[in-house]
Amino acid sequence: MLPQEIIRNKRDGGILSKADIADFAHGLSHGTWSEGQVAALAMAIFLNGMNAEEGAALTMAMRDSGKVLDWSDLPGPVTDKHSTGGVGDNVSLMLAPIVAACGAFVPMISGRGLGHTGGTLDKMDSIPGYTSQPDDRLFARTVRDVGCAIIGQTGDLAPADKRFYAVRDVTGTVESIPLITASILSKKLAAGLSSLVLDVKSGNGSFMADARGARKLADNLVSVADSAGLPATALLTDMNEPLASAAGNAVEVRNAVDFLTGRKRDKRLEQVTLALAAEMLLATRIAGTAKDALVRAQAALSSGAAAERFGRMVRALGGPADFVETAEQYLPKAKVLLPATAERDGFVGRIATRALGVAVIELGGGRLRPEDAIDHSVGLTDCLPIGAEVRRGEPLAMVHASAAGDAERAVAAVRAAYGIAEDKPRAGRAILRRVVSDT
Repeated sequence: MLPQEIIRNKRDGGILSKADIADFAHGLSHGTWSEGQVAALAMAIFLNGMNAEEGAALTMAMRDSGKVLDWSDLPGPVTDKHSTGGVGDNVSLMLAPIVAACGAFVPMISGRGLGHTGGTLDKMDSIPGYTSQPDDRLFARTVRDVGCAIIGQTGDLAPADKRFYAVRDVTGTVESIPLITASILSKKLAAGLSSLVLDVKSGNGSFMADARGARKLADNLVSVADSAGLPATALLTDMNEPLASAAGNAVEVRNAVDFLTGRKRDKRLEQVTLALAAEMLLATRIAGTAKDALVRAQAALSSGAAAERFGRMVRALGGPADFVETAEQYLPKAKVLLPATAERDGFVGRIATRALGVAVIELGGGRLRPEDAIDHSVGLTDCLPIGAEVRRGEPLAMVHASAAGDAERAVAAVRAAYGIAEDKPRAGRAILRRVVSDT
């Protein structure tokens, strides 16, 4: 069928057939659908939704648009995690080496920034020499030898999703449950996993700000994965404030290295990272109980085994051999460092987290168009969490910018994003709920 007829059908609230969806996926990967047609169908789906059959068909069609990996020769379970995205969410950088140090294999195929959220792949590109999109041979060798590899989609792995992802990022069509589900699971199914753990964010810094919407997305992800033969569980986690105290690319990598080496560990970040690691160890049956899984994950972190795995991964993929020990020497630094100071005394009562993510993009740390280059040096550090006491003139966060004017605009955005209260607010939970399959 002609692309415009498929678009018209969905625009008018119709149901797309498997053949329509297969044609769309083929058009994405072979270029027979134009950028405008892809954007139009994305918006039609965003506005009218998809039923369960359409969503499953889109997931499988995008998976089958390229190669499906086979890890059957590895001497252990193959698992991964996916986050629906947030601000200051650098969990993957610590999680993959923690789980690998416990005996699992983690071929983590990650994405670039989407909307106001940072992308794991953009963070890894901050490391000089790091090959974030290796050939199949290097990828497989790194997973086998190190136990984990954090990379981006190769050209032959779910290529339909790769193009669709970039178009959705810049057309206001990110926050769609069927599109999010299909994007996530097509890549994970193509990665040849034996289990998957999902981190579904809820709060003002997530794509699903509403808790009910986040639960619906988690249920949908687990259900579609299960129907496709991929065992999955999900954790609903809070994104009403940045997860790490840093937001950006190089600044989040530095935060991750500090976390792995024990120099600094943000409390909420540690809670979420270890909880997800425990879920992955349970899913792979490396651990038999939740308590045992958590103990194993904590041991991998505290012993330095996870930091050692991260360093080996960076080296294996072309980065500096001494990166973990001397990350500060290698990571790009912004030209301007300016504090965003509080304008009155009090406690951090609320944070407009999405606004902080947008501020990072406007500094140059994200994309306005798919082809845009990223300034890996810019971002925010030392972001105060909700509940922190602050005096007038003290920093709420530090702005890293490439120019003074950019820094001043970001300072204004950070001040506007932070709400100062007279009384200290009650601390919220970082982990809200666990979601498992009904079957």
